[in-house]
Amino acid sequence: MQIRIATTADQPAWDEYVQNHSEGIAYQLFAWGQAVKQAYGLNSKNLLAESSGAICGVLPLVEFAVPLRGKSLISLPYCDAGGVLADSPEVANDLVGFAVAEAAGANCEIRSSVELSSGPSNQTDKVRMLLELPVGSEQLLAGLKSKLRSQVKKPIRDGLTVKMGGEELVEIFYRVFAANMRDLGSPVHSLLWIKSVVACYAENCRVAVVYTPEGEPAAAGIILLHRQTVSIPWASALREFNRLNPNMLLYWTFLQFAADNGYRAFDFGRSTPGEGTYKFKQQWGAQPKPLFWYQWPDDGVVAEAGKTQKSSKRELIAGIWQKLPVPLATAVGSQVRKYISL
Repeated sequence: MQIRIATTADQPAWDEYVQNHSEGIAYQLFAWGQAVKQAYGLNSKNLLAESSGAICGVLPLVEFAVPLRGKSLISLPYCDAGGVLADSPEVANDLVGFAVAEAAGANCEIRSSVELSSGPSNQTDKVRMLLELPVGSEQLLAGLKSKLRSQVKKPIRDGLTVKMGGEELVEIFYRVFAANMRDLGSPVHSLLWIKSVVACYAENCRVAVVYTPEGEPAAAGIILLHRQTVSIPWASALREFNRLNPNMLLYWTFLQFAADNGYRAFDFGRSTPGEGTYKFKQQWGAQPKPLFWYQWPDDGVVAEAGKTQKSSKRELIAGIWQKLPVPLATAVGSQVRKYISL
């Protein structure tokens, strides 16, 4: 077996391996690293394992840089899970070992949806909420509790509409996204990042916008497509339209698309058990799956010791951020967001 750094010429074979792997997800496709490079100038160092001329494992990595803190290797930044895909635990271990060596003493972080057979203790108590999909949206709708079915149908009865497309909807999505992130007290990604993701994923991406009866955007989201699993990295709704439940129509639109197009699972993304987003995703029938985040060198004890202090600082910053005008929060946030790997 040989491990090497993949080039753009390897993209078709890489993507085919990811698409066919039972644990593969859309973030592991070549497009994520391409978007990171295009929007934020960060280089990929994707590792490819081959045996007898055929791919037997991949590990997507990005060289992440923060001023005054140096570089680290992350699989992957800006999402819940990247990590290694391999034909065997042995190949996976070899890929991880190669990545740690490539980091050359700097941090190497692997965010995985599957547990490694070796490595430091995982660094998160977060879970990934995964819904196994039936064949067709009619069966999916029939399986929902009556209260949830009513919440899905109500926005349509009230005159809300939804449009699904691609690049032509990005700027409308971004207006909703930026306002929602300000309300949450979090810096927003740059518009260039969103445009890059949508452009690089091309046919493996969909953008949807929910409109009020008056034609105002009320909610918007983006899904990324793997041959088996649909992932939703971003979904936002404007608080002033909460009474219309646009978020329910947005998620149902994506779920309906996934079920009707033969996808096996819908990945709602990262949540903390017991919190509001966890309960929202759970009501659709999504089940928690552990997320395994590993870091070399292993400094889990240090991270845990500083957890309360860091949480307090985040809450203070979030409170200040929520008071900023949306244009200012967007302008500042889009400049600093590239340095926040989550």
